[in-house]
Amino acid sequence: MIVKRKLFNQLIDRIDVPEAIIVTGMRRVGKTTLLKQVYDSLNSENKIFLDLENPVNQKYFEEINYEAIKYKFQTLGVDISQKSFIFLDEIQNVSNLPSVVKYLIDHYQIKFFLTGSSSFYLKNLFSESLAGRKIIYELFPLDFEEFLLLKESKIIVPEKISESIHQAIIPLYKEYIEFGGFPGVVMKTSLEEKREALMDIFSAYFNKEVLNIGGFRNNQAVRDLILLLISRVGSKIDVQKLSTELGITRVTVMGYLAFLEGTYFISLIPPYSTNKDTEIRLAKKVYLCDSGLVNSIQNISFGNLFENTVYNQLRAKGGINYYQRKSGVEIDFILKKQTAYEVKTKATFFDKSKLSRLVKELKLKTGNTVSFEYSGGKTVYGFQL
Repeated sequence: MIVKRKLFNQLIDRIDVPEAIIVTGMRRVGKTTLLKQVYDSLNSENKIFLDLENPVNQKYFEEINYEAIKYKFQTLGVDISQKSFIFLDEIQNVSNLPSVVKYLIDHYQIKFFLTGSSSFYLKNLFSESLAGRKIIYELFPLDFEEFLLLKESKIIVPEKISESIHQAIIPLYKEYIEFGGFPGVVMKTSLEEKREALMDIFSAYFNKEVLNIGGFRNNQAVRDLILLLISRVGSKIDVQKLSTELGITRVTVMGYLAFLEGTYFISLIPPYSTNKDTEIRLAKKVYLCDSGLVNSIQNISFGNLFENTVYNQLRAKGGINYYQRKSGVEIDFILKKQTAYEVKTKATFFDKSKLSRLVKELKLKTGNTVSFEYSGGKTVYGFQL
């Protein structure tokens, strides 16, 4: 079954604007499928879809004269003299593509839809060359609502959760936590197939992003850093300690972290502070792009896995910080510096009271304890986010 992602309608709404539409995100999150859905929905025959992982398609962009590239599009059936639509998948494989797109947008009636699996690439090559000519959207693994659709479940999560409703939903949510939201994994029927699919995703990421795009001198150190980060999901990152453990400089570690974050493999969230300088200076916490990947590579606690899932569910809603005092008192997530979320396997009355006090002290708008198990009262469950 193929479902339309929530981002689909946003892209359709942008069909008539002149800017290039770029969809970026981690490998295997469904960017190609989404782009093909938009392509198929267009009421026009003057369109073309090219996969730039195919060396034959890459060759079209090797011309120095961009008019020659335009001519090649015409030989493929695109009438450039009229409104035309060009869809290019995996643009990070063609280094001069930003300047080609800029030239063709400026001179012809071409609407571009592009995908790339690396914001690292996009920020470095697209920021200046396509200034004012692009709109970037990020696509993440399936949220829980999209997960239910792909599973063909008829469950609709209500606002009020009784114990019986909780029991009906929790097996599917547990699967979502343990195996994540990559569409190709969700569609697998057996646990073994899911595990194999997750390892294939990790291998593809390491081979195509780290080895091909990263161009690092010490790929083994990058691999070892990834394994260390996965084992520390939900923890603060000590760059000096990582540097010592890996036998590389702090600057190198920071470069690797920037790359892993820029290619959507990890997220680094800063501490909550009203002082921006303090926020930048203090240690960040690390989370992985998908809890299924975490679970397939490292044996971590269910609580940490659940916390990683909650982070992934919240990140599309806005900027996220964490809060921690020297005494150890903490709040797992603060969304948009207004709403606190404290994640517990089973939230208790004490957890809710403590969070309420912190919300008042920090003058936040509101706070929610997020529970996996049923706990009654004023509790938000992970599957409601």
